[in-house]
Amino acid sequence: MEFLELARTRFSVLEYENRPVEQEKLDRIIEAGIAAPTACNNQPQRILVINDDAGREKLNRVVPSKYYVPAAFLICYDKKECWTRPMDGKSSGDIDAGIVATHMMLEATDLGLGSIWVMYWKPENMKSEFGLADNLEPVALLIVGYKSENAKPRPGHLTRKNKEEMLL
Repeated sequence: MEFLELARTRFSVLEYENRPVEQEKLDRIIEAGIAAPTACNNQPQRILVINDDAGREKLNRVVPSKYYVPAAFLICYDKKECWTRPMDGKSSGDIDAGIVATHMMLEATDLGLGSIWVMYWKPENMKSEFGLADNLEPVALLIVGYKSENAKPRPGHLTRKNKEEMLL
């Protein structure tokens, strides 16, 4: 699929088929995350793959949304490995993790999978449930799977502002 078509047609999927995602596809999504650019190429991203029943149970304790999760990726960054802007001390961690998650989300779409980037969870609960080290900061939870036949964009999801409204 041509990139702009992929970017324009992708939407957040809330309903998935109850079937696993093949390991080859999970590997491709991970590779897209590894290929993502990061500040100074420090590559602080750390990705937790959640695709078994034990992982899903942990996730259900942290994320209040209760829909079927075929597979999920928790994208974190290592605070010790981020680039820091010297002028104000701004860390690249959140930005790096966001770029990584976006690459992974778009690769999932290109592979014919649906996805949703879930932000509604407490980071401290996620860290505790999955036993993440103190230096790891969870940023994005990306759920992926085969879209159910009922899956469709929410109203207004594909509406975009025009260019004149976006450009300064």
